Amino acid sequence: MAARRISSLLTRSLSASSSASASLLSSLGRNSSRNGSIKRLSTSTALEELIVPPVQIAYTQNLIDGKFVDAASGKTFPTYDPRTGEVIAHVAEGDAEDVNRAVAAARKAFDEGPWPKMTPYERSRILLRFADLVEKHSDELAALETWNNGKLHEQAAKAELPLLIRLFHYYAGWADKIHGLTVPADGNHHVQTLHEPIGVAGQIIPWNFPLLMFAWKVGPALACGNTIVLKTAEQTPLTALYVAKLFHEAGLPPGVLNVVSGFGPTAGAALASHMDVDKIAFTGSTDTGKVVLELAAKSNLKPVTLELGGKSPFIVCEDADIDHAVELAHFALFFNQGQCCCAGSRTFVHERVYDEFLEKAKARALRRVVGDPFKKGVEQGPQIDSEQFEKVLRYIRSGIESNATLECGGDRLGKKGYFIQPTVFSNVTDDMLIAKDEIFGPVQSILKFKDLDEVIRRANATRYGLAAGVFTKNIDTANTLTRALRAGTVWVNCFDVFDAAIPFGGYKMSGIGREKGIYSLHNYLQVKAVVTPLKNPAWL
Repeated sequence: MAARRISSLLTRSLSASSSASASLLSSLGRNSSRNGSIKRLSTSTALEELIVPPVQIAYTQNLIDGKFVDAASGKTFPTYDPRTGEVIAHVAEGDAEDVNRAVAAARKAFDEGPWPKMTPYERSRILLRFADLVEKHSDELAALETWNNGKLHEQAAKAELPLLIRLFHYYAGWADKIHGLTVPADGNHHVQTLHEPIGVAGQIIPWNFPLLMFAWKVGPALACGNTIVLKTAEQTPLTALYVAKLFHEAGLPPGVLNVVSGFGPTAGAALASHMDVDKIAFTGSTDTGKVVLELAAKSNLKPVTLELGGKSPFIVCEDADIDHAVELAHFALFFNQGQCCCAGSRTFVHERVYDEFLEKAKARALRRVVGDPFKKGVEQGPQIDSEQFEKVLRYIRSGIESNATLECGGDRLGKKGYFIQPTVFSNVTDDMLIAKDEIFGPVQSILKFKDLDEVIRRANATRYGLAAGVFTKNIDTANTLTRALRAGTVWVNCFDVFDAAIPFGGYKMSGIGREKGIYSLHNYLQVKAVVTPLKNPAWL
Protein backbone atom coordinates (compact mmCIF):
# COMPACT_ATOMS: atom_id res chain seq x y z
CA MET A 1 0.00 0.00 0.00
CA ALA A 2 2.87 2.32 -0.62
CA ALA A 3 1.59 5.74 -1.59
CA ARG A 4 3.04 8.34 -3.92
CA ARG A 5 3.97 11.64 -2.41
CA ILE A 6 2.05 14.70 -3.47
CA SER A 7 5.41 16.08 -4.57
CA SER A 8 5.99 13.16 -6.91
CA LEU A 9 2.60 13.70 -8.51
CA LEU A 10 3.51 17.26 -9.27
CA THR A 11 6.91 16.29 -10.58
CA ARG A 12 5.40 13.90 -13.09
CA SER A 13 2.51 16.19 -14.00
CA LEU A 14 4.46 19.37 -14.57
CA SER A 15 7.85 18.02 -15.68
CA ALA A 16 9.67 20.09 -13.09
CA SER A 17 13.44 20.06 -12.81
CA SER A 18 15.02 17.00 -11.23
CA SER A 19 16.63 19.04 -8.47
CA ALA A 20 13.18 19.73 -7.01
CA SER A 21 11.65 16.32 -7.54
CA ALA A 22 11.37 15.60 -3.81
CA SER A 23 8.93 18.34 -2.89
CA LEU A 24 5.91 20.31 -3.97
CA LEU A 25 8.43 23.04 -4.65
CA SER A 26 9.03 21.32 -7.95
CA SER A 27 6.06 23.07 -9.49
CA LEU A 28 4.17 25.39 -7.20
CA GLY A 29 7.06 27.02 -5.37
CA ARG A 30 9.20 27.81 -8.39
CA ASN A 31 8.91 31.20 -10.06
CA SER A 32 7.86 31.13 -13.67
CA SER A 33 10.97 32.80 -15.04
CA ARG A 34 12.89 29.62 -14.11
CA ASN A 35 10.52 27.30 -15.91
CA GLY A 36 10.51 27.79 -19.64
CA SER A 37 7.20 25.97 -20.07
CA ILE A 38 5.25 28.64 -18.17
CA LYS A 39 4.86 32.14 -19.51
CA ARG A 40 5.29 34.79 -16.85
CA LEU A 41 2.24 36.99 -16.27
CA SER A 42 2.40 40.42 -14.72
CA THR A 43 0.50 40.85 -11.49
CA SER A 44 -1.76 43.51 -12.94
CA THR A 45 -2.69 41.38 -15.96
CA ALA A 46 -3.36 38.35 -13.78
CA LEU A 47 -5.67 40.38 -11.56
CA GLU A 48 -7.56 42.34 -14.20
CA GLU A 49 -8.49 39.57 -16.62
CA LEU A 50 -10.30 36.91 -14.60
CA ILE A 51 -11.08 33.57 -16.19
CA VAL A 52 -14.68 32.34 -16.07
CA PRO A 53 -14.61 29.03 -14.14
CA PRO A 54 -15.35 26.08 -16.47
CA VAL A 55 -17.86 24.39 -14.17
CA GLN A 56 -21.52 24.57 -13.20
CA ILE A 57 -22.67 24.47 -9.58
CA ALA A 58 -24.95 21.46 -9.27
CA TYR A 59 -25.33 20.75 -5.53
CA THR A 60 -26.16 23.30 -2.85
CA GLN A 61 -28.53 21.39 -0.55
CA ASN A 62 -27.67 19.26 2.46
CA LEU A 63 -27.25 15.56 1.79
CA ILE A 64 -29.16 13.52 4.38
CA ASP A 65 -30.09 9.84 4.14
CA GLY A 66 -29.02 9.68 0.51
CA LYS A 67 -31.10 12.66 -0.67
CA PHE A 68 -30.37 16.33 -1.27
CA VAL A 69 -32.75 18.36 0.87
CA ASP A 70 -33.26 21.99 1.86
CA ALA A 71 -32.41 23.11 5.37
CA ALA A 72 -35.18 22.47 7.88
CA SER A 73 -35.44 26.23 8.43
CA GLY A 74 -35.51 26.96 4.70
CA LYS A 75 -32.54 29.29 5.17
CA THR A 76 -29.57 29.59 2.84
CA PHE A 77 -26.24 31.40 3.09
CA PRO A 78 -23.97 32.80 0.38
CA THR A 79 -20.66 31.30 -0.65
CA TYR A 80 -18.17 33.57 -2.39
CA ASP A 81 -15.52 33.76 -5.08
CA PRO A 82 -12.38 34.96 -3.21
CA ARG A 83 -11.07 36.54 -6.42
CA THR A 84 -13.85 39.10 -6.42
CA GLY A 85 -15.77 38.83 -3.15
CA GLU A 86 -18.91 38.18 -5.22
CA VAL A 87 -21.54 35.55 -4.41
CA ILE A 88 -21.31 32.42 -6.55
CA ALA A 89 -24.11 30.37 -4.95
CA HIS A 90 -26.52 30.16 -2.02
CA VAL A 91 -26.21 26.99 0.04
CA ALA A 92 -28.67 25.37 2.46
CA GLU A 93 -27.90 26.63 5.97
CA GLY A 94 -28.01 23.62 8.25
CA ASP A 95 -28.51 24.05 11.98
CA ALA A 96 -29.30 21.84 14.99
CA GLU A 97 -32.44 20.34 13.44
CA ASP A 98 -30.60 19.37 10.27
CA VAL A 99 -27.82 17.82 12.36
CA ASN A 100 -30.47 15.87 14.31
CA ARG A 101 -31.92 14.51 11.07
CA ALA A 102 -28.47 13.63 9.70
CA VAL A 103 -27.45 11.88 12.93
CA ALA A 104 -30.72 9.94 12.97
CA ALA A 105 -30.04 8.77 9.41
CA ALA A 106 -26.45 7.82 10.28
CA ARG A 107 -27.57 5.97 13.42
CA LYS A 108 -30.18 3.99 11.52
CA ALA A 109 -27.68 3.17 8.79
CA PHE A 110 -25.22 1.91 11.40
CA ASP A 111 -27.66 -0.01 13.60
CA GLU A 112 -29.95 -1.42 10.91
CA GLY A 113 -28.36 -0.82 7.51
CA PRO A 114 -26.11 -2.99 5.38
CA TRP A 115 -22.88 -0.97 5.66
CA PRO A 116 -21.38 -2.36 8.90
CA LYS A 117 -22.58 -5.85 7.96
CA MET A 118 -21.01 -5.82 4.50
CA THR A 119 -17.85 -7.81 4.07
CA PRO A 120 -14.79 -5.55 4.22
CA TYR A 121 -14.06 -6.53 0.62
CA GLU A 122 -17.47 -5.19 -0.49
CA ARG A 123 -16.80 -1.93 1.35
CA SER A 124 -13.40 -1.64 -0.31
CA ARG A 125 -14.97 -2.06 -3.76
CA ILE A 126 -17.31 0.89 -3.10
CA LEU A 127 -14.35 3.04 -2.03
CA LEU A 128 -12.52 2.07 -5.22
CA ARG A 129 -15.54 2.84 -7.40
CA PHE A 130 -15.79 6.22 -5.71
CA ALA A 131 -12.11 6.92 -6.46
CA ASP A 132 -12.74 6.06 -10.12
CA LEU A 133 -15.69 8.48 -10.24
CA VAL A 134 -13.58 11.25 -8.69
CA GLU A 135 -10.98 10.68 -11.38
CA LYS A 136 -13.69 10.84 -14.05
CA HIS A 137 -15.00 14.15 -12.67
CA SER A 138 -11.63 15.59 -11.63
CA ASP A 139 -11.78 18.51 -14.09
CA GLU A 140 -15.06 19.79 -12.63
CA LEU A 141 -13.90 19.20 -9.06
CA ALA A 142 -10.60 21.03 -9.55
CA ALA A 143 -12.37 24.01 -11.11
CA LEU A 144 -14.97 24.09 -8.33
CA GLU A 145 -12.29 23.87 -5.63
CA THR A 146 -10.41 26.81 -7.13
CA TRP A 147 -13.54 28.89 -7.65
CA ASN A 148 -14.80 28.43 -4.09
CA ASN A 149 -11.42 28.47 -2.32
CA GLY A 150 -9.06 30.61 -4.41
CA LYS A 151 -6.26 28.03 -4.51
CA LEU A 152 -4.24 27.57 -7.68
CA HIS A 153 -6.09 25.52 -10.28
CA GLU A 154 -2.88 23.74 -11.21
CA GLN A 155 -2.41 22.78 -7.56
CA ALA A 156 -5.97 21.47 -7.28
CA ALA A 157 -5.93 19.59 -10.58
CA LYS A 158 -2.43 18.12 -10.63
CA ALA A 159 -1.67 17.60 -6.96
CA GLU A 160 -4.71 17.59 -4.70
CA LEU A 161 -7.17 15.62 -6.83
CA PRO A 162 -4.64 12.87 -7.57
CA LEU A 163 -3.78 12.68 -3.88
CA LEU A 164 -7.48 12.47 -2.94
CA ILE A 165 -7.84 9.53 -5.33
CA ARG A 166 -4.72 7.91 -3.90
CA LEU A 167 -6.02 8.32 -0.36
CA PHE A 168 -9.20 6.42 -1.14
CA HIS A 169 -7.24 3.69 -2.90
CA TYR A 170 -5.13 3.47 0.25
CA TYR A 171 -8.09 3.17 2.61
CA ALA A 172 -9.85 0.73 0.30
CA GLY A 173 -6.77 -1.41 0.71
CA TRP A 174 -7.07 -1.27 4.48
CA ALA A 175 -10.76 -2.22 4.66
CA ASP A 176 -10.18 -5.99 4.62
CA LYS A 177 -7.00 -5.91 6.69
CA ILE A 178 -8.48 -4.63 9.96
CA HIS A 179 -8.48 -7.42 12.51
CA GLY A 180 -7.92 -8.22 16.15
CA LEU A 181 -5.49 -10.53 17.91
CA THR A 182 -5.40 -13.78 19.79
CA VAL A 183 -3.87 -12.99 23.16
CA PRO A 184 -2.12 -15.52 25.43
CA ALA A 185 -3.31 -15.20 29.02
CA ASP A 186 -2.48 -16.92 32.30
CA GLY A 187 -4.90 -19.73 33.04
CA ASN A 188 -7.32 -21.81 31.01
CA HIS A 189 -8.87 -19.10 28.87
CA HIS A 190 -9.04 -18.26 25.19
CA VAL A 191 -8.67 -14.49 24.71
CA GLN A 192 -9.24 -12.58 21.51
CA THR A 193 -9.60 -8.91 20.67
CA LEU A 194 -12.12 -7.55 18.19
CA HIS A 195 -11.62 -4.25 16.36
CA GLU A 196 -15.13 -2.89 15.93
CA PRO A 197 -16.36 0.27 14.17
CA ILE A 198 -16.99 3.04 16.67
CA GLY A 199 -20.44 3.94 15.28
CA VAL A 200 -21.60 7.37 14.13
CA ALA A 201 -18.65 9.68 13.47
CA GLY A 202 -19.12 13.45 13.44
CA GLN A 203 -16.55 15.21 11.26
CA ILE A 204 -15.88 18.93 10.85
CA ILE A 205 -13.52 19.96 8.05
CA PRO A 206 -11.77 23.29 7.32
CA TRP A 207 -11.76 25.57 4.31
CA ASN A 208 -8.08 25.57 3.31
CA PHE A 209 -7.99 22.06 1.78
CA PRO A 210 -11.66 21.07 1.46
CA LEU A 211 -11.26 17.98 -0.70
CA LEU A 212 -8.15 16.62 0.97
CA MET A 213 -9.62 17.09 4.43
CA PHE A 214 -12.75 15.28 3.24
CA ALA A 215 -10.51 12.36 2.26
CA TRP A 216 -8.48 12.42 5.48
CA LYS A 217 -11.67 12.18 7.53
CA VAL A 218 -14.06 10.10 5.44
CA GLY A 219 -11.60 7.50 4.11
CA PRO A 220 -10.58 5.82 7.38
CA ALA A 221 -14.04 6.15 8.92
CA LEU A 222 -15.70 4.30 6.05
CA ALA A 223 -12.92 1.71 5.75
CA CYS A 224 -13.59 0.78 9.38
CA GLY A 225 -17.35 0.40 8.78
CA ASN A 226 -18.63 3.57 10.46
CA THR A 227 -21.34 5.99 9.35
CA ILE A 228 -20.71 9.73 9.12
CA VAL A 229 -22.22 13.17 9.56
CA LEU A 230 -19.80 15.66 8.02
CA LYS A 231 -20.05 19.43 8.42
CA THR A 232 -18.35 21.46 5.73
CA ALA A 233 -16.64 24.78 6.32
CA GLU A 234 -19.15 27.54 5.60
CA GLN A 235 -16.61 29.21 3.28
CA THR A 236 -16.17 26.14 1.04
CA PRO A 237 -19.17 23.80 1.00
CA LEU A 238 -19.37 23.04 -2.71
CA THR A 239 -16.86 20.29 -3.43
CA ALA A 240 -17.81 18.13 -0.42
CA LEU A 241 -21.42 18.09 -1.63
CA TYR A 242 -20.28 17.14 -5.12
CA VAL A 243 -18.08 14.22 -4.03
CA ALA A 244 -20.70 12.99 -1.55
CA LYS A 245 -23.05 12.62 -4.51
CA LEU A 246 -20.37 10.59 -6.31
CA PHE A 247 -20.17 8.29 -3.28
CA HIS A 248 -23.82 7.39 -3.68
CA GLU A 249 -23.29 6.79 -7.39
CA ALA A 250 -20.55 4.35 -6.33
CA GLY A 251 -23.10 2.35 -4.32
CA LEU A 252 -22.78 3.75 -0.80
CA PRO A 253 -26.02 2.95 1.06
CA PRO A 254 -28.26 5.86 2.15
CA GLY A 255 -27.46 7.33 5.54
CA VAL A 256 -23.84 6.17 5.62
CA LEU A 257 -22.44 9.58 4.57
CA ASN A 258 -24.46 12.69 5.38
CA VAL A 259 -23.21 16.22 4.63
CA VAL A 260 -24.54 19.32 6.37
CA SER A 261 -23.38 22.82 5.46
CA GLY A 262 -23.67 25.51 8.08
CA PHE A 263 -21.91 27.60 10.69
CA GLY A 264 -19.81 26.54 13.65
CA PRO A 265 -21.91 27.99 16.51
CA THR A 266 -25.05 26.28 15.18
CA ALA A 267 -24.38 23.18 13.07
CA GLY A 268 -20.86 22.54 14.37
CA ALA A 269 -21.81 22.92 18.01
CA ALA A 270 -24.87 20.70 17.56
CA LEU A 271 -22.73 17.95 16.05
CA ALA A 272 -19.99 18.16 18.70
CA SER A 273 -22.49 18.04 21.55
CA HIS A 274 -24.88 15.47 20.08
CA MET A 275 -25.63 12.60 22.44
CA ASP A 276 -26.00 10.06 19.62
CA VAL A 277 -22.66 10.83 17.95
CA ASP A 278 -19.97 8.35 19.03
CA LYS A 279 -16.84 10.22 17.90
CA ILE A 280 -15.80 13.68 16.70
CA ALA A 281 -12.94 14.58 14.34
CA PHE A 282 -12.17 18.26 13.84
CA THR A 283 -9.61 20.20 11.82
CA GLY A 284 -9.35 23.95 12.37
CA SER A 285 -8.03 26.56 14.76
CA THR A 286 -6.77 25.73 18.24
CA ASP A 287 -9.32 28.02 19.88
CA THR A 288 -12.22 26.33 18.11
CA GLY A 289 -10.71 22.94 18.86
CA LYS A 290 -10.94 23.73 22.56
CA VAL A 291 -14.65 24.45 22.16
CA VAL A 292 -15.22 21.20 20.26
CA LEU A 293 -13.37 19.23 22.95
CA GLU A 294 -15.42 20.89 25.70
CA LEU A 295 -18.73 20.21 23.96
CA ALA A 296 -17.79 16.58 23.39
CA ALA A 297 -16.81 16.16 27.04
CA LYS A 298 -19.92 17.85 28.42
CA SER A 299 -22.26 15.74 26.30
CA ASN A 300 -21.50 12.01 26.14
CA LEU A 301 -17.71 12.14 26.62
CA LYS A 302 -17.21 11.06 23.01
CA PRO A 303 -13.58 10.63 21.90
CA VAL A 304 -12.14 13.50 19.88
CA THR A 305 -9.44 13.76 17.23
CA LEU A 306 -8.10 17.28 16.71
CA GLU A 307 -5.77 18.60 13.99
CA LEU A 308 -5.21 22.21 14.94
CA GLY A 309 -2.97 25.22 14.39
CA GLY A 310 0.75 25.56 14.04
CA LYS A 311 3.68 27.96 14.07
CA SER A 312 6.23 25.71 12.48
CA PRO A 313 9.96 26.50 12.62
CA PHE A 314 11.98 26.23 9.41
CA ILE A 315 15.63 26.01 10.45
CA VAL A 316 18.39 26.93 7.99
CA CYS A 317 21.78 25.82 9.29
CA GLU A 318 25.08 27.46 8.40
CA ASP A 319 26.12 24.64 6.03
CA ALA A 320 22.96 24.88 3.92
CA ASP A 321 22.85 25.42 0.18
CA ILE A 322 21.45 28.94 0.45
CA ASP A 323 19.78 29.13 -2.95
CA HIS A 324 17.98 25.85 -2.35
CA ALA A 325 17.12 26.81 1.22
CA VAL A 326 15.64 30.15 0.11
CA GLU A 327 13.44 28.46 -2.45
CA LEU A 328 12.29 25.79 -0.02
CA ALA A 329 11.63 28.26 2.80
CA HIS A 330 9.68 30.43 0.36
CA PHE A 331 7.53 27.46 -0.59
CA ALA A 332 7.15 26.33 3.03
CA LEU A 333 5.54 29.66 3.93
CA PHE A 334 3.75 30.89 0.80
CA PHE A 335 2.24 27.59 -0.39
CA ASN A 336 -1.57 27.79 -0.61
CA GLN A 337 -1.43 31.57 0.05
CA GLY A 338 0.14 30.82 3.45
CA GLN A 339 -3.15 29.17 4.47
CA CYS A 340 -1.59 25.95 5.68
CA CYS A 341 -1.61 24.77 9.29
CA CYS A 342 1.95 23.45 9.01
CA ALA A 343 3.38 26.46 7.14
CA GLY A 344 7.02 27.17 7.94
CA SER A 345 6.10 30.52 9.43
CA ARG A 346 9.15 31.01 11.65
CA THR A 347 12.22 30.98 9.40
CA PHE A 348 15.26 30.59 11.68
CA VAL A 349 18.53 31.32 9.83
CA HIS A 350 22.04 30.92 11.22
CA GLU A 351 23.72 34.26 11.79
CA ARG A 352 26.64 33.46 9.46
CA VAL A 353 24.33 33.12 6.43
CA TYR A 354 21.49 35.38 7.59
CA ASP A 355 22.28 38.42 5.42
CA GLU A 356 22.72 36.40 2.23
CA PHE A 357 19.56 34.42 2.93
CA LEU A 358 17.55 37.56 3.65
CA GLU A 359 18.47 39.32 0.43
CA LYS A 360 17.66 36.28 -1.66
CA ALA A 361 14.41 35.60 0.22
CA LYS A 362 13.31 39.18 -0.38
CA ALA A 363 14.17 38.95 -4.08
CA ARG A 364 12.25 35.69 -4.38
CA ALA A 365 9.16 37.18 -2.74
CA LEU A 366 9.29 40.15 -5.10
CA ARG A 367 9.30 37.75 -8.08
CA ARG A 368 6.24 35.88 -6.82
CA VAL A 369 3.35 36.15 -9.29
CA VAL A 370 0.01 36.95 -7.65
CA GLY A 371 -3.24 36.82 -9.57
CA ASP A 372 -6.15 34.77 -10.87
CA PRO A 373 -5.51 31.21 -9.64
CA PHE A 374 -7.04 29.82 -12.83
CA LYS A 375 -4.14 31.25 -14.89
CA LYS A 376 -0.99 29.34 -15.66
CA GLY A 377 2.13 30.91 -14.21
CA VAL A 378 0.34 32.42 -11.22
CA GLU A 379 1.89 31.35 -7.93
CA GLN A 380 -0.46 32.93 -5.41
CA GLY A 381 -4.20 33.47 -5.42
CA PRO A 382 -6.44 35.37 -2.98
CA GLN A 383 -7.00 34.73 0.72
CA ILE A 384 -10.20 32.85 1.46
CA ASP A 385 -12.48 35.72 2.56
CA SER A 386 -12.67 39.24 3.92
CA GLU A 387 -12.26 38.12 7.53
CA GLN A 388 -9.00 36.28 6.86
CA PHE A 389 -7.85 39.07 4.55
CA GLU A 390 -8.28 41.70 7.27
CA LYS A 391 -6.69 39.45 9.89
CA VAL A 392 -3.52 39.07 7.81
CA LEU A 393 -3.29 42.81 7.22
CA ARG A 394 -3.66 43.41 10.98
CA TYR A 395 -0.72 41.11 11.66
CA ILE A 396 1.34 42.94 9.06
CA ARG A 397 0.59 46.24 10.80
CA SER A 398 1.51 44.60 14.11
CA GLY A 399 4.89 43.58 12.70
CA ILE A 400 5.59 47.12 11.54
CA GLU A 401 4.51 48.59 14.88
CA SER A 402 6.74 46.08 16.72
CA ASN A 403 9.77 47.42 14.80
CA ALA A 404 10.36 44.39 12.65
CA THR A 405 11.82 45.45 9.29
CA LEU A 406 9.34 45.22 6.43
CA GLU A 407 11.50 44.07 3.53
CA CYS A 408 8.75 43.84 0.93
CA GLY A 409 4.99 43.60 0.52
CA GLY A 410 2.78 44.63 3.40
CA ASP A 411 -0.41 45.66 1.61
CA ARG A 412 -3.35 44.45 -0.43
CA LEU A 413 -3.00 43.92 -4.16
CA GLY A 414 -5.68 45.18 -6.52
CA LYS A 415 -8.97 46.85 -5.69
CA LYS A 416 -11.25 43.83 -5.39
CA GLY A 417 -10.94 40.35 -4.10
CA TYR A 418 -8.68 39.29 -1.24
CA PHE A 419 -5.20 39.43 -2.72
CA ILE A 420 -2.24 40.33 -0.46
CA GLN A 421 1.32 41.13 -1.51
CA PRO A 422 3.92 38.50 -0.58
CA THR A 423 5.38 39.97 2.59
CA VAL A 424 8.77 39.45 4.23
CA PHE A 425 9.89 40.71 7.65
CA SER A 426 13.45 40.66 8.98
CA ASN A 427 14.81 41.52 12.43
CA VAL A 428 11.93 39.58 13.94
CA THR A 429 12.16 38.67 17.63
CA ASP A 430 10.39 35.87 19.48
CA ASP A 431 8.16 38.20 21.50
CA MET A 432 6.47 39.76 18.45
CA LEU A 433 2.95 38.63 17.54
CA ILE A 434 4.09 37.78 14.01
CA ALA A 435 6.53 35.29 15.56
CA LYS A 436 4.03 33.83 18.05
CA ASP A 437 0.59 33.72 16.42
CA GLU A 438 -0.65 31.66 13.51
CA ILE A 439 -1.15 34.32 10.80
CA PHE A 440 -2.41 31.95 8.07
CA GLY A 441 -1.30 34.23 5.27
CA PRO A 442 1.62 35.16 2.97
CA VAL A 443 3.84 36.70 5.67
CA GLN A 444 7.37 35.35 6.13
CA SER A 445 9.20 36.17 9.38
CA ILE A 446 12.97 35.65 9.28
CA LEU A 447 14.77 35.25 12.61
CA LYS A 448 18.48 34.90 13.41
CA PHE A 449 20.12 32.25 15.63
CA LYS A 450 23.68 31.44 16.80
CA ASP A 451 23.84 27.71 17.61
CA LEU A 452 21.80 24.52 17.81
CA ASP A 453 21.03 24.73 21.52
CA GLU A 454 19.60 28.21 21.05
CA VAL A 455 17.47 27.36 18.02
CA ILE A 456 16.11 24.20 19.65
CA ARG A 457 15.05 26.16 22.72
CA ARG A 458 13.45 28.94 20.67
CA ALA A 459 11.81 26.62 18.14
CA ASN A 460 10.14 24.70 20.98
CA ALA A 461 9.09 27.84 22.87
CA THR A 462 5.58 27.85 21.40
CA ARG A 463 2.19 26.43 22.30
CA TYR A 464 2.16 24.68 18.94
CA GLY A 465 3.90 21.54 17.75
CA LEU A 466 2.51 20.53 14.38
CA ALA A 467 5.55 20.45 12.09
CA ALA A 468 9.11 21.66 11.54
CA GLY A 469 11.64 21.90 8.75
CA VAL A 470 15.40 21.35 8.99
CA PHE A 471 17.83 22.36 6.26
CA THR A 472 21.38 21.04 6.62
CA LYS A 473 23.97 18.88 4.87
CA ASN A 474 25.16 17.37 8.17
CA ILE A 475 23.47 14.12 9.21
CA ASP A 476 24.48 14.60 12.85
CA THR A 477 22.89 18.05 12.89
CA ALA A 478 19.75 16.65 11.27
CA ASN A 479 19.54 13.81 13.79
CA THR A 480 20.02 16.19 16.71
CA LEU A 481 17.26 18.52 15.52
CA THR A 482 14.73 15.88 14.49
CA ARG A 483 14.83 14.30 17.93
CA ALA A 484 14.85 17.58 19.85
CA LEU A 485 12.03 19.40 18.05
CA ARG A 486 8.63 18.93 19.70
CA ALA A 487 6.57 18.49 16.55
CA GLY A 488 4.49 15.77 14.95
CA THR A 489 6.31 15.95 11.60
CA VAL A 490 9.89 17.03 10.88
CA TRP A 491 10.87 17.44 7.23
CA VAL A 492 14.61 17.31 6.53
CA ASN A 493 15.76 19.12 3.37
CA CYS A 494 12.17 19.07 2.10
CA PHE A 495 8.80 20.45 3.20
CA ASP A 496 5.10 19.65 2.81
CA VAL A 497 5.76 16.11 1.62
CA PHE A 498 2.41 14.39 2.13
CA ASP A 499 1.60 10.76 1.52
CA ALA A 500 -1.41 8.58 2.28
CA ALA A 501 0.72 6.40 4.56
CA ILE A 502 2.53 9.17 6.49
CA PRO A 503 0.78 10.05 9.78
CA PHE A 504 0.06 13.71 10.42
CA GLY A 505 -0.79 15.43 13.68
CA GLY A 506 0.60 17.62 16.39
CA TYR A 507 2.20 17.88 19.78
CA LYS A 508 0.95 20.25 22.47
CA MET A 509 -1.89 22.55 21.33
CA SER A 510 -1.59 21.49 17.71
CA GLY A 511 -3.95 18.61 18.32
CA ILE A 512 -4.79 15.14 19.56
CA GLY A 513 -4.28 11.98 17.53
CA ARG A 514 -2.98 11.33 14.03
CA GLU A 515 -4.53 11.37 10.57
CA LYS A 516 -3.50 9.34 7.54
CA GLY A 517 -1.65 6.06 7.59
CA ILE A 518 -2.43 3.12 9.83
CA TYR A 519 -2.69 5.44 12.83
CA SER A 520 -5.83 7.09 11.46
CA LEU A 521 -7.71 3.79 11.63
CA HIS A 522 -7.31 3.74 15.41
CA ASN A 523 -9.51 6.86 15.60
CA TYR A 524 -12.52 4.97 14.24
CA LEU A 525 -12.27 1.61 16.01
CA GLN A 526 -13.17 0.23 19.42
CA VAL A 527 -11.16 -2.64 20.88
CA LYS A 528 -13.19 -5.36 22.61
CA ALA A 529 -11.66 -8.20 24.61
CA VAL A 530 -13.50 -11.54 24.46
CA VAL A 531 -12.58 -14.14 27.10
CA THR A 532 -13.81 -17.75 26.94
CA PRO A 533 -13.01 -20.60 29.40
CA LEU A 534 -11.06 -23.57 28.04
CA LYS A 535 -11.79 -27.05 29.45
CA ASN A 536 -8.95 -29.56 29.34
CA PRO A 537 -6.93 -27.63 26.70
CA ALA A 538 -4.25 -29.56 24.83
CA TRP A 539 -2.02 -26.48 25.08
CA LEU A 540 -2.08 -22.89 26.38
